[in-house]
Amino acid sequence: MKEVVLDTETTGLEVKDGHRIVEIGCIELENQIPTSKKFHCYLNPERKVSEKALEIHGYNDDFLSAQKKFLDVCDDFLNFIKDKKLIIHNAEFDIGHLNNELSLIGRKKIDKKNVIDTLYLAREKFPGSQINLDALCKRFQIDNSRRTKHNALVDCELLSKVYINLIDQKEPTLNFKSSEKEKTDIDLNNIIYCKKIVYPTKEESKNHKEYLKSKFNKNFFS
Repeated sequence: MKEVVLDTETTGLEVKDGHRIVEIGCIELENQIPTSKKFHCYLNPERKVSEKALEIHGYNDDFLSAQKKFLDVCDDFLNFIKDKKLIIHNAEFDIGHLNNELSLIGRKKIDKKNVIDTLYLAREKFPGSQINLDALCKRFQIDNSRRTKHNALVDCELLSKVYINLIDQKEPTLNFKSSEKEKTDIDLNNIIYCKKIVYPTKEESKNHKEYLKSKFNKNFFS
């Protein structure tokens, strides 16, 4: 199962006030594990950044005016998220801005049915508690020291870890492959997060008993 953790930064809060996207970050997950695939871009919003937004992300008008416009990156962005669930914290905000950008260039809007909002997951799991990204990182002991300013890609990395904890899939187990010589290799590409119990084989149990006998022969009872 492939998913995409997504975050945006904007010139301000409200689409109705003409605010636009200035940054998009995406990280692909497969079975809740980040792959090597990422999408990231800064955008020219074709308008000024509000003072409050500048304080949050630090992207000024001079820097953004030299970046590509949403039209220039739209196809690459849509191809990256195609047929994948979107994992977003406070999805109403990001999807609202993304759909505004898509509508401005006559493209089809993102269907909200394809979105998992971690804000709602956190609200159900911790009713009455703070559920912003920083608070959730603190709760799950996730290091967010790099988050001195909001950055879409950094926020995606943090959210991917928060998401795993929110859905209670944080205990890694390993898939093992046996070679013809009966050697056991760990395939790091197949690490998945689940709560499956791995039982020892008869041979492993026998070896364990032999070890205990050799170490504690006077006190060991089989």
